[in-house]
Amino acid sequence: MGRSRRTIPEELLLLALDPATGTTAQPQSLDLGLAGAQLVELALAGRIAPDGDRIAVVHPRPTGDPTLDTALELLRRRGSPVRAVHWIGGPRLGLRQTYLTHLERCGMVHAVAGQMCGVLPTTRYQATDTAISREIRTRLDSAIRTGVPPDPRTAALAALAHAVGLGKHLYPGNEGRSSRSRLRDLIRHDPMGGLVAHAVMDVQNGVGAQPRRSAAAAGAAGGAGAPGRRAAVRSRAAAPAEAAAAQPVHEGVMARAGAS
Repeated sequence: MGRSRRTIPEELLLLALDPATGTTAQPQSLDLGLAGAQLVELALAGRIAPDGDRIAVVHPRPTGDPTLDTALELLRRRGSPVRAVHWIGGPRLGLRQTYLTHLERCGMVHAVAGQMCGVLPTTRYQATDTAISREIRTRLDSAIRTGVPPDPRTAALAALAHAVGLGKHLYPGNEGRSSRSRLRDLIRHDPMGGLVAHAVMDVQNGVGAQPRRSAAAAGAAGGAGAPGRRAAVRSRAAAPAEAAAAQPVHEGVMARAGAS
């Protein structure tokens, strides 16, 4: 293995790899999770910090990880804190493949060429050292079964695993129901992991155009007889969505630059 220390995006991807098929579970939501995992890793490195439901760059010095540094530079170029839900919901062309290729270069997985229906070329990825995946899984299992608050890295990984739907992959069936529930509960042990995990779920649920608290605020301020206040809330919520729609291409650069 190329390195002894793994990043949260790498660990999330290793958790999602199915050892039997060589494919990734929950591929669409996993792309969102990888973008969120980059934010958590940058926060743990002291480069960014949460600012309400936004992400602010507090130290632009590169980390030395090319893919993370591409994300950090794009965040820095924004010039002002960006909402986590807008960042995660932006185009992530090739981000999963970028990390699979990275894991292959580091010797953590190896590619297996194949064909679909005997015609279409496919590539599956098998873990080179299954002990790595077992160690990651053991950390999650321990946090779930002991009830002891996990370290921030494990807590964030658990939050992201829940957010992208890996619970049913890691703890399937009725017998895994209590473990899935406890996996979800670990989200509270890391504020940044929780913020990012909720943003991932918001994007999947199609509520990324509004701040997380706007619905509750509108309900409190806009009961019967207050249509003007409800309209004002909707107007304010629409503004950041329009601004985000004008700049989707910037987030898509992350995957392409990370793959170079």
